[in-house]
Amino acid sequence: MERVEQWFGERTNIMTTLRSWRDRAAPDHWSSLLGQIAVASLIVCLLTGVFLAFFYDSSTGTVVYDGAYEPMRGVEMSRAFDSTLRLSLDTRGGLLTRQLHAWSSSLMIAALMLHILRVFFTGGFRKPRELTWVLLFGVLILGMAEGFTGHILPDDMLSGSSLAVLDGLLKALPAVGARLSFLVFQGGYPTAAVTTFYPLHVILLPAVLVALVVVIGLLNTVHGPEQRTGPGRTERNVVGKPARATAVKSVGLFFIVTGALTGIAATVTVNPVWLYGPADPGNASAGGGALWYLAFLDGAQRLVPPGWEVHWAGCTWALAILVPLAVCALFLLTAMIYPFIEAWITDDRQERRLLTRPRNAPTRTGIGIAGVVFYAVLWLCAASDLIAWHFSLSVEQVVLVLQCLLVLGPVIGFTIAKRVCLGLQRKDREIAVHGHESGRIVRMPGGGYAEVHQPVTPSEQWMLLSHERNEPLMLRPDQEGRIHLSDRIRVALSQWFFRDRFAPVMRPERHVPDDHTPASVAGRAGPEASAAS
Repeated sequence: MERVEQWFGERTNIMTTLRSWRDRAAPDHWSSLLGQIAVASLIVCLLTGVFLAFFYDSSTGTVVYDGAYEPMRGVEMSRAFDSTLRLSLDTRGGLLTRQLHAWSSSLMIAALMLHILRVFFTGGFRKPRELTWVLLFGVLILGMAEGFTGHILPDDMLSGSSLAVLDGLLKALPAVGARLSFLVFQGGYPTAAVTTFYPLHVILLPAVLVALVVVIGLLNTVHGPEQRTGPGRTERNVVGKPARATAVKSVGLFFIVTGALTGIAATVTVNPVWLYGPADPGNASAGGGALWYLAFLDGAQRLVPPGWEVHWAGCTWALAILVPLAVCALFLLTAMIYPFIEAWITDDRQERRLLTRPRNAPTRTGIGIAGVVFYAVLWLCAASDLIAWHFSLSVEQVVLVLQCLLVLGPVIGFTIAKRVCLGLQRKDREIAVHGHESGRIVRMPGGGYAEVHQPVTPSEQWMLLSHERNEPLMLRPDQEGRIHLSDRIRVALSQWFFRDRFAPVMRPERHVPDDHTPASVAGRAGPEASAAS
């Protein structure tokens, strides 16, 4: 190996690059595994997708099924559904691969959502990682699109119901809706959509998705890894294990994720198309719903009151469909550009490589919790009919409660989260100044009683004292003595963002034991100090 390394090193610079990468430090924290799990799931999904592509036929021509599944014999169906049935029931390992493909895609999106939340609550989206944050949302949206297009390809009854919903959404768009529907379904509703979505699912979307993941990896390499506060960690260095050790751990994690997904795919059935039957525009699958990560779109439509429809400019505007789509799009867009909004409010232009504890940014944490509650209510409303059926309630009552939660839930979540963060800051300040409570009460030489406090460890002290000292903006006129409306709004938002904040503990404020403190009294071995309880 040394001779090979020397040979390549004499002729190229690749070994120099590899050595510099190998010697780099990488922080070691469990939360960084979320992104690695998402990448591992993506690799499994791509590999299984390549295997499935050899046996799948995207043709919409009709055939009569004569395969191994007895209940379906003699049924007329599309070649797409016929190939899916044969892949699942006649091909060795086909059903396991289909299950593995479906579960890996779900795990990828779930891990990516958790990774985005981790980045948000720790402030990992700030300069210079704003573009990485935007690309993460690009990967999330493309992953959802990949899941939806793959959900359509089997051409079964469940996917046919999804196509009916898609056709209604497209036709609800004024002026261009009918043309878009004809473009997607190619005049052959509903099965012709398989021909449209197949190249998107197999070629275009995966290529763009992989490209975005590679760009994110390159940006992380250029900017360096983010790290949590701790002893010796600053904005200019990285403390952690060598990159080669992290790479070995990532390879091991990939095999663990693959094994876990294989175990789930072998034991838990998902999308049993042989039970649904072929797609039929005159029927709909009972009990079926949207993909779990797209359920918030379905829930948003269910929350709209009936009768939201207007006639204007010679077109019918189905507000019951357009408004939910606009609200969901605005929600995702706001989350995507949030780093730029916060930077404008706080006027924070420094490069941040140290992550923030969520409790030390109470307003940001409250905003994140409000967004989670908003998404959760939309997601929950997708099952409003099942909730009403299981609890013997009317659907109208369930929808009314969820409508109230959609408005009041984010406000309540923001308030509670911010209060909790401020309470934790107050507790941290007491620990930083006085130390930990030990539960021991000692009698002082003068007859009084005091509790013994144990000093904090150096690493804990570093964490407690690591605060970003940000101040709200002040309203100042420009060079011509004018104050613009945008400046007033910015200053007002800045004052609101930093309201109720705790001043960080300075090192001189820390408790230093001396001969008159309870800690020093408790440490004496004499009759003057005795434990009272």
